[in-house]
Order: sequence, then C-alpha cells, then structure tokens
Amino acid sequence: MSKNFTLIGAAGYIAPRHMKAIKETGNNLVAAYDPYDGVGILDTYFSDASFFVEFERFDRHVEKLKRTGTKVDYVSVCSPNHLHDSHIRFGLRIGADVICEKPIVLNPWNIDALQQVENESGKRVYNVLQLRIHKSILELREKISQADPKKIFDIDLTYITSRGKWYYTSWKGDVTKSGGIATNIGVHFFDMLTWIFGKCRYQMVHVSTHDRAAGFMDLERARVRWFLSINEECLPAEVRMSGKRTYRSLKIEGEEFEFSDGFTDLHTETYKKILDGKGFGLEDARPSIEIVHEIRYSNPVGLKGDYHPLAALPLSKHPFSLK
Repeated sequence: MSKNFTLIGAAGYIAPRHMKAIKETGNNLVAAYDPYDGVGILDTYFSDASFFVEFERFDRHVEKLKRTGTKVDYVSVCSPNHLHDSHIRFGLRIGADVICEKPIVLNPWNIDALQQVENESGKRVYNVLQLRIHKSILELREKISQADPKKIFDIDLTYITSRGKWYYTSWKGDVTKSGGIATNIGVHFFDMLTWIFGKCRYQMVHVSTHDRAAGFMDLERARVRWFLSINEECLPAEVRMSGKRTYRSLKIEGEEFEFSDGFTDLHTETYKKILDGKGFGLEDARPSIEIVHEIRYSNPVGLKGDYHPLAALPLSKHPFSLK
C-alpha cells in the first residue's frame, strides 16, 4: 500500500532526489512547501501535489488532509540546516515519521530533545546517511572489520567542491544557519569514518575560515587528517586543468580508495530501507553531529602537529571583504 508524503524545502538542490525516491518507491507526494516558488521540478514527479510558499498555509492544508481522511505518513525535510529541528518537530507532531537530510540538526542537544518528541509521538526520525549504503563503503567496512583489531589506519580525507560568490550570500555562507564548512559539506564523511573506524577519541582543528577547514581526528582504529574547501583555488592543478570543479579523495595507508561512482540511486535505496523499517535514526547521527559541533567551536591551532598537506595552502580573503 502506497504512503503519503509531504516535502519541506521543495526548491532546494537536494529536493529532486527525494521526489525521485518517493516516486520510485511507489509512493505519493500530496503537498510540498518552500518560500521560493521555483519548483517546476514537481511536474516531473508529482504534478498533482499541492504547493505552498507560506508555512502557515501548508500547515493548515496538512491538518485539513488529516481531518478529511488523507493521512500524511512521512514528512521529508530538505530545508536549510538550521530549520531541520523545527521541521522535524512539525512532522512528529502531525503524527508522521520524518526523513531528514544531513546534518539532521546543528547541535548534539537537539538530538536529545527530538528523542523526547519521538517518544511522545510514537513516530520516528530518519537521517539520510547514504554513504552507509554505498557498495564500496560497505565493502571497506567489512574489510576493516576483518583486519587485525590492533591495526590503526592512517587516513587522508580531502573534499573540495567549488562554490561561487552566491554561496556567501545564501544561508550556506552563514555559520549560524549552515553550521559552517565542516557541517555543510563534511558531516557525511565524518559519519562514514566513525561508522567504519570507531568513535572519535580526540580531535583538533588546524584551519577554519570562510572557505576551508582542516584538522585531525583520532578514531578508535584510525588517525585521520582531513581537509574540506569550497574554494576552487584549492583544487589540484590537474583537476583544474581538466575543467572539473570537485575533487574527492580518501587515502588509506597511502592508497587511494575509490568511491566516486554509485551515488545516483542512493536516496532511493535509503527510502527503501526506511520504508522497510531499517533506516538510520537519531542515535546513528549523533557521533558526526558531535564532531562537527566541536569543530565549529574549536580555536584553530594553526600548522601544528599532524596536519593535512593542503592545510598549508595560502589563505584567501573573504570575497566580500573590504580590506
């Protein structure tokens, strides 16, 4: 029997993947909300879905559906990071399960509060942690589990995804809304690493600016040097010359681990698992949220200790700096 979904944040970059997942799992999108009305993508998947640019009207419509016998089973949350907590609460309070993009919340204590609302409502919150179902990542986790348990792996994580000046004007450039670089583009990598190599025992931040962050994490079974950036000037020369604007690298013991492919259908697979009762919940999300929260409020120590090689790149001015 098909389920009824609503979607919050329908105009966002990631929303079409959720629409596609709802469609491909044989379910129905009955209503969507976004303050921006550029949502023609709805016609590709659910042209009959009601759409609202005012949350109050969306809220009222969902209540009307409930009163007239159309139960909303799931609320999919694709809104800006700082609104996740509020929109998850909305979903739970209308009696729906919630599927939320990462980061599920910005602060660890938000997870504690949401668990209380979960208990009160009897409904569940699921986080999209798609790297946990990536075929290559699953194979790596199995390989590490079979290795010598005393072995501590040396890892270099590099992720550079170029962004233009628009980034700083949008909510993503506001640390209070996005959580900063590490939260916005790194949280799923930190989730993957702690899922495979164990909890974080210690970490330090070497660099943290408007366009990059770098640090070191001591996990139970790995020492991780990481570097994240949205500045295309940080891309390796060969990548820039090829015209590419994104670079992803995970080196384990000096060897490149390839996981660039296989991302196309991961949202659909995530939805299938959630609908089958096997999704990743609030507690699964906690380790990575704790890590990025600590990064956000850490004082960078500079180029001390074991730092990622790219941390030494010259720093750049904020594009809107008057200095």
